[in-house]
Amino acid sequence: MDLIQSIRKRAIGTNKRIVLPEGEEERTLRAADDVLGENIAQLILIGNEAAIKENASHWDLKNIAKATIIDPINNPRKQYFADILFEIRKNKGLTIEQALKLVEDPLYLAVLLIKTGEADGEVAGANNATGDVLRPAFQIVKTQAGISAVSGAFIMVLKDKKFGQDGVLIFADCAVNPDPTARELAEIAVASAHTAKFIAGIEPRVAMLSFSTKGSAKHPKVDKIVEALAIAKEMNPDLLIDGELQADAAIIEAIGRKKAPGSTIAGTANVLVFPSLESGNIAYKLVQRMADAEAIGPVLQGLAAPINDLSRGCSVEDIVNLVAITVNQANGL
Repeated sequence: MDLIQSIRKRAIGTNKRIVLPEGEEERTLRAADDVLGENIAQLILIGNEAAIKENASHWDLKNIAKATIIDPINNPRKQYFADILFEIRKNKGLTIEQALKLVEDPLYLAVLLIKTGEADGEVAGANNATGDVLRPAFQIVKTQAGISAVSGAFIMVLKDKKFGQDGVLIFADCAVNPDPTARELAEIAVASAHTAKFIAGIEPRVAMLSFSTKGSAKHPKVDKIVEALAIAKEMNPDLLIDGELQADAAIIEAIGRKKAPGSTIAGTANVLVFPSLESGNIAYKLVQRMADAEAIGPVLQGLAAPINDLSRGCSVEDIVNLVAITVNQANGL
């Protein structure tokens, strides 16, 4: 069984409620039919009910009747959601009139459903830009307690099984923070370990990467990694984590033993925390292309509830897989 199949299997029957705000979009609706048919999640579709039902009938989708459908325009609970949004954003200058308009936006309504506990997570982005998906999430759901930095991890599945955990590694941050502080790097490390455990299904061994291994180079950028390591250990004393480590010392046992002989994870790391967005993004793309690796993600980490963003070029299968990932995230919170 490959990793995606395992992720989907672990989601089945857990009955997490995932909201799909692009409920009228064809790929989303076809994916919803598959998700419901496989019992991966309960679904809330946002969109015009008549249009959703007509499309489902036209495309011969048999399972859409199992979904809850909410029309954002003709929503009898519009005032209820507007009042909640107003209370959250009034100190930012939002008026009740503006709130009433915003709750007609499926992306805002989706996040409000999560805020009120009516949904456990969200998958969107087939028709919307990343910024539009994330803005309501940052404003309403916000971050987990003790976490200030939202980050993006990729689950890398390599054909060469000697790396990571049978070829599976987590790379972060590859999507959000250009130049994280020591505190933010520590938060990324802890969040990435959570992704490794609850999505990839592996026990995390976290390496804080640098161009130095255990003081082999002196530089303020190295000092930042050392500080981040100390903070991460405070945040999660039981976490298997070490640094600073060069990439080869982190993933190749012989080099890890030589360069960091006292390390508990050197040479066997399966979670790689990069010192900057540029290094993380470059690394995952190089590994994906040069090693013909599968890159699953980005999986957003650090939000108080799982909200994940699709590529606008996504396939039906991509949507089903991201729903399953989101369910596993929700199961781990």
